[in-house]
Amino acid sequence: MWVALSVLTALAAASVDAWTKKFFGHRDAVTMAFYPLCFSLPLFLASLPFVPVPTLDTTFWWCFGLSVPINCLSFVLYMESIRLSPLSLTLPFLTLTPVFMLATGYAVLQEAASWIAVLGIVIIVCGGYLLNAPSAQAGLLEPLRSIAKEKGSLTMITVALIYSFSAVLGKKAIRPASPMFFGVFFFVLQNFLLVTWAILTGRAQPRHFFTVSNASKGLLVGALYYLHVVLHVWAISMTQAAYMISLKRLSAVFGVLYGAWLFREEHVSWRLAGSVIMVAGAALVAVGG
Repeated sequence: MWVALSVLTALAAASVDAWTKKFFGHRDAVTMAFYPLCFSLPLFLASLPFVPVPTLDTTFWWCFGLSVPINCLSFVLYMESIRLSPLSLTLPFLTLTPVFMLATGYAVLQEAASWIAVLGIVIIVCGGYLLNAPSAQAGLLEPLRSIAKEKGSLTMITVALIYSFSAVLGKKAIRPASPMFFGVFFFVLQNFLLVTWAILTGRAQPRHFFTVSNASKGLLVGALYYLHVVLHVWAISMTQAAYMISLKRLSAVFGVLYGAWLFREEHVSWRLAGSVIMVAGAALVAVGG
């Protein structure tokens, strides 16, 4: 069952990205972030009374306190990434998170890597090369240079680096708590803080956001965002985190398919092949890390 839930988590995550970009990609990153967070907040609040509260220690609170601002920053950068560049050139770079986690996991949790993880890193690099393979006509190194030229790709690599810290902190916080409590409680606070900040700074004006058209679109992306989180914590509670996250990275593949469907993005076959290879490499890194 955890396999099915993990794949559904990946599909839900890619769906949030695709429809948020489709509906609100012409706006700035804060506005894009506002819709899924604002419209999912009531769902998280409604769920909170039904989640058992475990015994929480000091480790939970300091990990939780660090995770909230880190994830607020990463979510806005995430929206900026998919706003700037095609989904097929941004989402695959989330597979770098387990690569960065080799360092952060060792520093925080004393988790050592293996030769399998090193092989996974090599495979991820090969997949990243294929994302821009058509540009190889200008030189063998051009696909790698193309990554550096694509602002959305570079931003998503930054997000992957930030996620490597937040994922390790989240894992450390979940140990004394529970995945479901952490997931619901965390997103209540994260969503509330970002939505409040957007309104107080004037970046989000409710009278513009709650028109019939915008509200209906916001309800869709908000429901998908809530579904993504619930499926994530449900799946991760049933198996080892490394296995679940490996399957969740299929969101990169779904993102490429969404890019072809909704945005008519180019070179889909190359990018699909590259994303599949990167997901396979990420799976090896996660399992061998």
